[in-house]
Amino acid sequence: MPVGRVVGGRAEVRDDNWGGERAIIRLDAGRFGPDAVAGLDTFSHLEVVYHFDRVPTDKIQTGARHPRGNTDWPLVGIFAQRGKNRPNRLGVSRCRLIKADGLDLHVQGLDAVDGTPVLDIKPYLAEFGPQGHTTQPDWATDIMRHYY
Repeated sequence: MPVGRVVGGRAEVRDDNWGGERAIIRLDAGRFGPDAVAGLDTFSHLEVVYHFDRVPTDKIQTGARHPRGNTDWPLVGIFAQRGKNRPNRLGVSRCRLIKADGLDLHVQGLDAVDGTPVLDIKPYLAEFGPQGHTTQPDWATDIMRHYY
């Protein structure tokens, strides 16, 4: 069950240039009071779990594919990429918290469109980031070059 919805920001689904996008995560006032976000404004970033609700179930992919349909990139399994056509249609994003205004969380860089159901919100803690050296293939770096 969603805890809220994305309000504003980008209306159409596109893959790139999310860094400057500003939106509001509006929490469900029927379920939450202002105390649900007490202290959240002391964090600079949020982790947001949301539902790719615009992906039709017949478009869900469970096997391997070329990311974004680009045959210049290798055929990789759905769990080796972050595409929206995932089996459970769950998205996870980290974004900047600009301000908390009651149950409206003003954010920047959230890669979810207007109306998207938000399933959970957590403050980003540096200690939950990767521990040690990270690696990724070149194609993933190529995809992310213009993402934010």
